[in-house]
Amino acid sequence: MKVTHNPAAARLRQLLAQDRLHVMPCCFDALSARMIEQEGFELTFMSGFAASAARIGEPDLGLMSFAEVQDHARQICAATSIPVLGDGDTGYGNAMNVRRTVDGMARAGCAAVMIEDQIAPKRCGHTPGKEVVGREEAFDRIRAAVDEREAGSDILILARTDARHAHGLGEAIERAFRFSELGADILFVEAPRSVDEMRTLCAELPGVKMANILEGGLTPNLPADELHDIGYRIAAYPLTLLSAAMKSMLEALAALREGRSRTSHLLDFGELRKRIGFDDYYERSGRYATSRRPGT
Repeated sequence: MKVTHNPAAARLRQLLAQDRLHVMPCCFDALSARMIEQEGFELTFMSGFAASAARIGEPDLGLMSFAEVQDHARQICAATSIPVLGDGDTGYGNAMNVRRTVDGMARAGCAAVMIEDQIAPKRCGHTPGKEVVGREEAFDRIRAAVDEREAGSDILILARTDARHAHGLGEAIERAFRFSELGADILFVEAPRSVDEMRTLCAELPGVKMANILEGGLTPNLPADELHDIGYRIAAYPLTLLSAAMKSMLEALAALREGRSRTSHLLDFGELRKRIGFDDYYERSGRYATSRRPGT
């Protein structure tokens, strides 16, 4: 049975109908997704780069299988009530594999799934060596994704092109425009190199556009109000939380190794318990005499 009614997808459609920029911190696991919601953000994206690092400790170079990606997405969606956009990579094969990927991400609870036009195994959009498939294969991927949505899998299609890198902005815009004609809900032209390029693509492309803001990456790191003025509806921050977490862990490890105080790198224990959900668990379990503490 397909997921024919997806509350997360319905909520994402409501958000994207609003004329404002949605700042979207990207998560790498269930806990980071929960913290994004706790801090008042209305949507998140399961970054493939960050998820690969967190789950298997490897770079985002197509090493995670679809089953691993789907399981990771399911855990993230279960931990938060805000819409989660999932990274469907290249679709994990031909057009029929793309359809299975879209269906699988809807079953995991994702509000949207990203399908891109890179050659498999794909690479991070801001790293060297990436290439894209030919136009017809790229269009087939999005056509298949949209067909699966229309066949009953209630999920939005986020269509990504990396053609800017090797073929120029014009080719990227032409591909994205065709993605929109095929029925994609959100357009993502990866790695424009300047504000002028960002303005051009937003002016020439219809519908909802997403910017990918990677600190130290190729795309200008603009403030939210300027991104909105240019024409973006979503600003994704794929590595902000992963990088912050890794930096903090390295500092805490150095303090441990050198025998220094670690308190400046740590949450208060009470805050830690609250963020993870202990307080909520004990409050709810108090209704049941046999469940007031685990193991009792």
